Amino acid sequence: MHPMWYGFRQGKTPLQSQEGEKIISSMKAMIFAAGLGTRLQPLTNHQPKALVEVAGEAMLGRLIKHLRDSGITQIILNVHHFAGQVKDYLKENHHFGLEITISDESDLLLDTGGGLKKAGWFFQDGEPFLLHNVDVFSDMDLIKLVNEHKSSDALATLVVRERKSSRYFLFNQGLQLCGWENTKTGDKKLSGPEAGLKRYAFSGIQVIQPEMFQYINETGVFSIVDLYLRLARNLKIIAYPENQSIWVDMGRKQGLEEAERYFHQDF
Repeated sequence: MHPMWYGFRQGKTPLQSQEGEKIISSMKAMIFAAGLGTRLQPLTNHQPKALVEVAGEAMLGRLIKHLRDSGITQIILNVHHFAGQVKDYLKENHHFGLEITISDESDLLLDTGGGLKKAGWFFQDGEPFLLHNVDVFSDMDLIKLVNEHKSSDALATLVVRERKSSRYFLFNQGLQLCGWENTKTGDKKLSGPEAGLKRYAFSGIQVIQPEMFQYINETGVFSIVDLYLRLARNLKIIAYPENQSIWVDMGRKQGLEEAERYFHQDF
């Protein structure tokens, strides 16, 4: 059993990190929750992925509580697949005591980059914000992550792990983003010198400066990966290697079962 289970233990609402760092100020966050959840079918045939239950509670609810426990006070989340169910779920739970805004993509699923751009109006306070995939279960110390980002002077900080995957971000020795690779298809995209790059798998968690939006000239449906690779040619986008915490991709059946086992353990 992991010693802390930071932010996920029921009734635990700390405002300091595992290492005792207090959060600097309240923050905003975006949750990517608009996906179709095809890897979880048939569970997502009649409900959105965000409302698939893990040990009796929707993954969206568990994540919102984790963000709240880390000092997040305002959240925007995008919706598409069975969008009405997500809206009803938030109302039924009184928005978990937070200010939660919906970015509605019911008419067109905008992918990660397009979804972020559509929600850009929400992040105009000059403060960095957290971006978290709804199907990622992790007990990592988000306060420490935010503090590290603030001290890095980076436009974006991407949480990554040394784990097996078919898709990797590529970073140089200074942990600056320089490329992306799909080892299954052989596709590779570079934004810097290819020599000496290290592969890291993305964890679905990142911290972004609101200045990001002034550099986005893409329109419509586009990936945040392509946006990052373009910006990384001239701007600082860095890795935050994090291998100590529990991390599970609940967007696949095997991961969902793994998360279930964690939550059924005694605290």
